[in-house]
Amino acid sequence: MKILATTNAPFEFEAPEGVEVVSIDEDQPIPAEHLDADGAIVQGWTSPAVTQLAREATHLRWVQTLAAGPDGVLAANFPAQVTITNGRGLHNFTVAETALTLALTGIRQVPEMLTAQRERRWEHDAYGAWRTLRPEGRLGSVIDTNVLVWGFGAIGQQIARNFTAMHAHVKGVANSAGERAGFQVFTDADLPTLLPETDILIMVLPSSADTRHALSAERIALLPNHAWVVNVGRGVTVDQDALVAALNAGELGGAALDVTDPEPYPVDGPLWSTPNTIVFPHVAGGVAYGSNELFNDNLARLRAGEALRNVVAR
Repeated sequence: MKILATTNAPFEFEAPEGVEVVSIDEDQPIPAEHLDADGAIVQGWTSPAVTQLAREATHLRWVQTLAAGPDGVLAANFPAQVTITNGRGLHNFTVAETALTLALTGIRQVPEMLTAQRERRWEHDAYGAWRTLRPEGRLGSVIDTNVLVWGFGAIGQQIARNFTAMHAHVKGVANSAGERAGFQVFTDADLPTLLPETDILIMVLPSSADTRHALSAERIALLPNHAWVVNVGRGVTVDQDALVAALNAGELGGAALDVTDPEPYPVDGPLWSTPNTIVFPHVAGGVAYGSNELFNDNLARLRAGEALRNVVAR
């Protein structure tokens, strides 16, 4: 059995005896002698190698992505006999860590303090002296905030645990209501009631026809003026024009975004200069933590003819 493995991202994979692992650069053509591979581990984005595999690797049975959202691989239109599995579960801790980082960076006014540092100004009274949790109608801390995590899968649940550890009150929004991981979960139908009570809205939604602009102008308007929007899901799930308009009008506390629409975000895009806005270059995941266990489990299942883990519906 032959498995192709990308060299464009770090991960752990110690293949068992009898499995040949061939390293590939996704930006380069795959040599013809390796197009007989049974499986491939790739990043999950569109690339020359992914496109070539979809068209020419006729023996391919399995494509494993590092990314939890393999939009580029799905766009390559692999034949039906190729099972695509994603990296769901590999990025729970890092994305949750980034969500908390983004929220704290904005709420604790880190960009302003860094500006003061560069200008050699000691702003103790402005940023670090005695303060309340809600100074001048804005958020000054995560403590006692109402956090709503929209997209309550494994990543959303880890985000909820992180914010709970910071003494926030967390609820989730998912396709079905109930209780997950000890947190109360609601559905989209409850958003008109939930959003007006939300201090920090964390978006963890995937990209799909149903989630495009899920955070619409109408829903943004339901948030309190002090609320922060944090997006670690996909950029298309937020109506960015409406978000920019609300921020410019002072109708939101701020936005902290790891994802944008489009990506890369253009140099003349309005988010760069929108007040109280933090833009990360889609780096929330980045660490395939636990990849060796997942990939070897799927490899064993493939060899045994069993159902694989993390199969992506097409």
